[in-house]
Amino acid sequence: MGCSTCATGKDGQPKGCQNNGTCGTDGCNKLTVFDWLANMSLPNGVEAFNCVEIRFKNGRKHFFKNTENLTLSIGDVVAVEAAPGHDVGIVTLTGELVRVQMKKKKVSEDSEEVLKIYRKATQRDIDIWQEARGREEKMKVRAREIAIRLKLSMKISDIEFQGDASKATFYYTAEERVDFRQLIKEFAREFNTRIEMRQIGFRQEAARLGGIGSCGRELCCSTWLTDFRSVNTSAARYQQLSLNPQKLAGQCGKLKCCLNYELDTYLDALKAFPKTEVKLYTKKGTAVCQKIDIFQGFLWYAYEGDWMNWHKLSAEQANKIIKCNVVKEPVASLEEYEVLTPSADSSKPDFSNVVGQDSLTRFDKPKGNAPKKRRKNKRKKGKPSNNA
Repeated sequence: MGCSTCATGKDGQPKGCQNNGTCGTDGCNKLTVFDWLANMSLPNGVEAFNCVEIRFKNGRKHFFKNTENLTLSIGDVVAVEAAPGHDVGIVTLTGELVRVQMKKKKVSEDSEEVLKIYRKATQRDIDIWQEARGREEKMKVRAREIAIRLKLSMKISDIEFQGDASKATFYYTAEERVDFRQLIKEFAREFNTRIEMRQIGFRQEAARLGGIGSCGRELCCSTWLTDFRSVNTSAARYQQLSLNPQKLAGQCGKLKCCLNYELDTYLDALKAFPKTEVKLYTKKGTAVCQKIDIFQGFLWYAYEGDWMNWHKLSAEQANKIIKCNVVKEPVASLEEYEVLTPSADSSKPDFSNVVGQDSLTRFDKPKGNAPKKRRKNKRKKGKPSNNA
């Protein structure tokens, strides 16, 4: 989602809103929200909601009170209350949708967390803010060098200046507790500003830095995902995925958040399947489950001692055999219930007529059907043959 006039301009800077990398309409930014209530007018006698949502660096958003009754719209740069001084951010949401968002995130309008807006940012505020933002990358490189020299087991992932350049927040990740008292002293001496150290998790680090996932799209945590739920290896087991850490881990080094997206659907589908640890008892022998296919609804069993021969059963047939075992009704063998596999001579399904699917070889050139060209032994006149 982006501006309709976005394009690449001089020195790689974007055109369109002319904000030099920070979209003024909030269409190209992280965690952007579409205001679907913007075109709706309020009933008579109802006052507009006096809280707005403001975005800071890397998608960090907070709610602020519009106590001065300023006329604000999405994309306005404002100066807001901070401790100490003031901060500068961009308005991302106004109106009744802010009330919905605050209710969703359980933030009260009268809470102490909701600070107030001072004014619309002046040109001087914007100049100080942009100058401070320009120092962040060089400071990050220098801060990492100092941390390495002090032999601290931590990684400084990002630096964020306050809008008035009075304070710099250093975001870092560490697996253990870090004693950075000496580090803060050197930072204050080196950068000549107030320092605040804030530890974040590995998933929060990936959300702040961003990137491209193995699916080829931007990371969910840096585009729309705000709540990080715990992901267990059981989610991969329920979905019949191989427990390969290299494939299941995201850029944060933790299990991918997308493992939870379809987990509820798999759990609902597995309710119709018998448990894989339940054995089937027949006169021919005891059968153990070897494989399960949730999409087609089949299970494969093998007799104990004959592990090479698998028998394909549907979920209904397996449950029927289990019921017979419970009531101690004899079952001759699995072959009575086995699903017959189609022969190799059966016609192949036509994927080209299925909605959303297509044949992968429809653009390939036909092989063997083209007539062979006859080779003509043309001899040039005037040149004798080798046999002459």
